[in-house]
Amino acid sequence: MEQLSNPVTPTWDLEKIFTGGSSSEAFRSFLDQLEEDLSSLNEGLKGAEAPKHAEDTGRFDDMIEGMQSASRRILEASGFVECLTAQDQHDKKAVQLESKVTALRAKYETVMTLFQNILQMTEDSVWEAWMARPEISPISFVLSEKRHAAKEKLSPDLESLVSDLAVDGYHGWGQHYDTIVAKVGVPYTDDNGETVTLSVGQAANKLDDPDRSVRDTTFRKWEEAWGGVADYAADTLNRLAGFRLKVYDKRGWEDVLKEPLDINRMSRETLDTMWQVIEESKPIFVSYLERKAKLLGLEKLNWSDVDAPLGEVTGKITYDEAAAEIVKQFRNFSPKLADFAVQAFNEGWIEAEDRPGKRPGGFCTSLPVSKETRIFMTFGGTVSNMATLAHELGHAYHQYLMDELPQFNQDYAMNVAETASTFAEMIVADALVRNAASEKEKISLLADKIQSGIAFFMNIHARFLFETRFYEKRKQGLLEASELCTLMEEAQREAFRGALGEYHPHFWASKLHFYITGVPFYNFPYTFGYLFSTGIYALAAREGAGFADKYDALLMDTGRMTVEELAAKHLNVDLKKPDFWREAVSVVVEDVKLFLELTK
Repeated sequence: MEQLSNPVTPTWDLEKIFTGGSSSEAFRSFLDQLEEDLSSLNEGLKGAEAPKHAEDTGRFDDMIEGMQSASRRILEASGFVECLTAQDQHDKKAVQLESKVTALRAKYETVMTLFQNILQMTEDSVWEAWMARPEISPISFVLSEKRHAAKEKLSPDLESLVSDLAVDGYHGWGQHYDTIVAKVGVPYTDDNGETVTLSVGQAANKLDDPDRSVRDTTFRKWEEAWGGVADYAADTLNRLAGFRLKVYDKRGWEDVLKEPLDINRMSRETLDTMWQVIEESKPIFVSYLERKAKLLGLEKLNWSDVDAPLGEVTGKITYDEAAAEIVKQFRNFSPKLADFAVQAFNEGWIEAEDRPGKRPGGFCTSLPVSKETRIFMTFGGTVSNMATLAHELGHAYHQYLMDELPQFNQDYAMNVAETASTFAEMIVADALVRNAASEKEKISLLADKIQSGIAFFMNIHARFLFETRFYEKRKQGLLEASELCTLMEEAQREAFRGALGEYHPHFWASKLHFYITGVPFYNFPYTFGYLFSTGIYALAAREGAGFADKYDALLMDTGRMTVEELAAKHLNVDLKKPDFWREAVSVVVEDVKLFLELTK
């Protein structure tokens, strides 16, 4: 059993991916070769006709392998560039490389559009024989999915044009948001009375500081800072939505949720059932927020109080302590998961240093050529930071399990990706509550655990309501920053059932997720993943030690079936019915009931 390094280095190693950072010659050569290979695939597919009989399908084998190889390398390139731009928001060369990778992704999409057209032109009898071939059968689900998608899109020429125009007309706006964020600074007066400028990543960590005056002051400066760039952010958000809506209109798609639901391999019925069950459960979460306000000596919580630590705060957690605790608790569930976490810590896969210039938030990115991952966050020594670290390691483990599968089968959607991460976070949070040294500490840790439920049932719900309504209004024209603030606050009031005294009107400007171009509606999949993993966690608790292998098997299937099929196969449940969701919500409700009992 490999041991953690002592101390654990809080910075990542990108040199073993490509030496030289944003000036890497090796990376430029990698991109040049990828571009050449994409051009060859494009030429090969341009003149290709659909197969006429089963024996004719073999001529596409090399092309399919070529597309999987190209997909792997695009993910490698995207992951590397994402790391460069996140670790230093002022790295201009990295921004240029990001544009280059975006252009290559558009070329890949053009190749895929040509290939999908061949798939849809193939007669059904030939198609069935093609999918039955031993070489193709393992990826038949994904190929069938691509064939179906092609039938719902524009002609290959028009879809290629959309991809080309999207480089600067769509993805460019998403990258423009990163430029805006890099210019945002939040003034903060430290313990010595000196005023320093925090990056948004550093300031975000102050928003759940134990000291209310720190939270409150930082939040007002935070709102002010985002208000200062609100017009730029509003322009960006409007253009992103406008591009999407125009493409949807040309394809004949009326529902803005069609694309995100298709991407997440999920039915509208499942989504509606999930939100319905959450709405049913909200009264007890309002009771939690009211009790928390009372314990903090407040009439009502403000936005900046929602994530505030509660009860006995035992000081800062060091990065080394967080790493050791995560590995320990992972091992109690699965030695394989724990060994993987040790590897990630020891081999420099994690960037957690608290320093200026970093992007806000956290992420895990896959590097499928290197068969590694990289995790990004800013570790400020809180229980919440430790939860984020466990969360991102869950993502990384998910990818690790997929490494040997065909590349097409590794393309799992965001909702099931959030399942692995939230499950890992839950392992750690549950153990901390269980092993609390005192009742006060138990209350504090329980509150921190419940905060996840508040985030997914209320905060994410507010984002979903905001974005759904924004897109409907955007169909009529551009929205001003003030209108977006009004929409955001209305959504927050509704999602939180009016439980807060003050809201965050500029949240739409401060949240990167609204500006991500790869996945539209980057919100409801989080809630799905949280509840799906909570349901799985309840099952794991019932079944005991033998469940870890079943869990791995479920994760390995996430790229080759719908979520409804996944749940039926591995959990024997129907996601379109409320039963599973109610059981999952009840796990969190029990925590709230315990909290209310302990804090009478």
